[in-house]
Amino acid sequence: MASYFAIFLVVLSLGSGLIWLLDATVFAPKRRERLVAAEAEAGGELGEDASDAILRQSAIAETAQSIFPIVLLITLFRSFLYEPFQIPSSSMLPTLLVGDFILVNKYSYGVKDPVWRKQLIDVGEPARGDIAVFKYPENEKQDFIKRVIGLPGDTIIYRNKKLFIQPSCDKNPEKCERPQQIEPEIVNSDEFEVRGIPLVRLKEDLLGEKTHDILLAPVYMMDEAKEFYRQHSSGEVGKWVVPKDSYFVLGDNRDNSRDSRFWGFVHKDLLVGEAVFIWMSFEFPENGDDSWLPGFIPRGVRFERLGPLND
Repeated sequence: MASYFAIFLVVLSLGSGLIWLLDATVFAPKRRERLVAAEAEAGGELGEDASDAILRQSAIAETAQSIFPIVLLITLFRSFLYEPFQIPSSSMLPTLLVGDFILVNKYSYGVKDPVWRKQLIDVGEPARGDIAVFKYPENEKQDFIKRVIGLPGDTIIYRNKKLFIQPSCDKNPEKCERPQQIEPEIVNSDEFEVRGIPLVRLKEDLLGEKTHDILLAPVYMMDEAKEFYRQHSSGEVGKWVVPKDSYFVLGDNRDNSRDSRFWGFVHKDLLVGEAVFIWMSFEFPENGDDSWLPGFIPRGVRFERLGPLND
C-alpha cells in the first residue's frame, strides 16, 4: 500500500477531475440553456455582467478546474518519474549526509501503480552498488535507503567487519568457486566520528561493478553486534544466501546502520526506486549548538553537494 500522501494525491486528482468533468458535461450546458432563455425573455442579448452571472461556475467547480491539471501533473511525476526524499539519519555516510534532499527515480525498477504499488511494467532490476529506496520490511509505512550489495542467488558473508561476496552460480559460474573478499582502500581517518568514535573512510570496490566510499570504526572501538544478526537457515552467523526476487542491502556507515544483517532481505515488491540526484542539502546544527534557533532550522546550504549521485 502506498503512503497516505500518495493516496491523497490520487484521490484529489480523481475528485477534482470528476467535478470538472461533471460541470463541463452537465451543469455548463444547463447554464447556457438558462442564458438563452433569459435572452429570449429579455428580447435580446443581456449585458456582460448579467451573462457572466448566469454562466458563472460554482466555487467548487472553479476550484476543481484550476487545481486538476496541477495536481494531476504532480501525481504523475511523483508516482511514475521522480519522488523527493529527505535523508534523516547518518546510516549512509559518507555518501549521503543528514539534511540531503534527494530525487529517487521511480521507474528504475519497474512502473507501479501509485496506490497498491502493484507492478505494471517491468523496466529493470537493481544492480550491485545501487542506492535503493524501499519500504522497510518490518514496517512498510517507513521508507529506508541503503546500498544494494547482494543480488538474488548471491552468498553474502560479513564477519569481523569484512565483506565477502559469492555471486550467484546461475549467473556467474566462473566466479562461483569461493566467496571473494572485498578489500577496501583507506581514504582518510579524521573526517567523521559518531558519538566520539572516529570512523575510517574507505573506498570499496564491489567486484569491479561499482566503487563507493564507506565508513568503519576500528575493530577495537566498536563491536560488530553479531548477536543481533538475522541468522541464515543453516544457523551460520554472518552468512546469508539471497532468495529469489530479493536483495541484500547495507548502509555505507557500516557500524551505524540497521540493514539486511539485522532484519533480512528486501523483496522486489518493496522497492521504490533508485536515488540519483541531490537537489538540496541543508546543514543542521550539531548537538550542543547554543544557538537560540530551533534545531530543525538549517544553518546553511551545502551547495557543493548538489548534483548527480555518482557512485
